[in-house]
Amino acid sequence: MTEDLTLHMNAYLPLRDVVFHTLREAILKGELKPGERLMELQLAAKLGVSRTPIREAIRMLEQEGLAVTIPRKGAEVAKMTEKDMQDVLQIREALDELAASVACERIKPEQLAELRQTMHAVEEAVETGEVKRIAEADVRFHDIIYQSTGNPRLENILNNLREQMYRYRVEYLKNEKNYPTLLEEHNAIVEGLSERDKGKVTSAMQKHVKNQVVAIKEIIREQG
Repeated sequence: MTEDLTLHMNAYLPLRDVVFHTLREAILKGELKPGERLMELQLAAKLGVSRTPIREAIRMLEQEGLAVTIPRKGAEVAKMTEKDMQDVLQIREALDELAASVACERIKPEQLAELRQTMHAVEEAVETGEVKRIAEADVRFHDIIYQSTGNPRLENILNNLREQMYRYRVEYLKNEKNYPTLLEEHNAIVEGLSERDKGKVTSAMQKHVKNQVVAIKEIIREQG
């Protein structure tokens, strides 16, 4: 278990959420490795908390696909597999295309302006090379599209999927060679929405997700 694991306290969050964010970040950064055991007693001692918030945080990690509980063995950091990645991204591709198509009809001028601002925020984050900052800006970009559908149920499903996607998004963004493609695709999506061109925006969104599938597949094969 990593020696660098320390609790990132936040007075506004419940303890289980603080533990969850601490473990989540350690997994995404690779400080907790795929296949590494998540032992409640050790983690509780390391982070200076009781076992209850650890147990709750592990359940939350399982919902994101970051942890898995194996019978008679306990919880461990989930390994990234091509099958898991393809399952998640297959659903994301279909739902992102649907969201983009609906947004084409319903997006408001102020949402379009916010989307452009966020596109520029992604560009600025890319210049810093800070993966977490790029990922957060990228999440915000897609969230604006989801919100602009005016369909809370679709937005809720996509938000749940976003959590499962986050690990793959971070892996994709760790490679700087993907940045020009990412920015180009964001620009194409914004153009399509601005022109209210469903064909253009759904095609751009499909390309956006498919390129991530190819890139992440390579990463998983290299790690395997």
